[in-house]
Amino acid sequence: MIEVKQLGFSYGKKAILQNITFGIGDATFTAILGANGCGKTTLLRCIAGLTEPQQGSVDIDRRNVHNYSARERAQKVALVQQHPQTDLDFSAFEIVLMGRNPYQRHLQNESQADWDIVEQAMRQTNTWHLRFALPSEMSGGELQRVMIARALAQQTPYLLLDEPTSNLDIAHQFEIMELLRDINLREKKTILIVVHDLNLALRYCPEAILLCNQALMFKGPTKEALTTERIQTVFGVGSKNMDGHLVFEVDKKTP
Repeated sequence: MIEVKQLGFSYGKKAILQNITFGIGDATFTAILGANGCGKTTLLRCIAGLTEPQQGSVDIDRRNVHNYSARERAQKVALVQQHPQTDLDFSAFEIVLMGRNPYQRHLQNESQADWDIVEQAMRQTNTWHLRFALPSEMSGGELQRVMIARALAQQTPYLLLDEPTSNLDIAHQFEIMELLRDINLREKKTILIVVHDLNLALRYCPEAILLCNQALMFKGPTKEALTTERIQTVFGVGSKNMDGHLVFEVDKKTP
């Protein structure tokens, strides 16, 4: 499991996260929610071991994430970042094959087993037909699915994603979230995802972490996290839950 203990992080004198403590159980699908600038991405990077907190710690399977070697950590946690690189001079197949790097020894070539794992990950994400395509030749949704395939090829028990549906149209947003839900249910993989769209979180993520003012406001079922009162406090808008779908109400002010 993932255990975040009294975590704090600042950029210079600006506090981003303060005294954040929670646990993530195995095989859960959890959304990280909060207003822009509340520290969602920073929290995800701390959990992935890419950013070291100034206070507190992150344990993965009862071991501090920074006590793993880079190779060991890459065999535990796969991270899909928000903005995939589009200038890579590699085919989609080669990009996904990079997910096998944590299992390669120095100067060792990939095995047939590695190639089979890559093919399986690409077929699972419906990207096998793109295997010869360059990032510049793919749509945003296609490239995002390729990056998820690379993370799947790492074969880690923990999958972290930073707003994988940002800048995608509605159809591709649903496609990505359906894929992640299927991975969570079929493979029992623990997924932690930063989500901007509250309705996507409500529809697909059973659990939620809600951040507000550098602190943890709520950790638990998403339906309980996204109450009218909490949405007003965190996002500054009114809302109604209409049969499992949130409808937002912005106060109209006379100029």
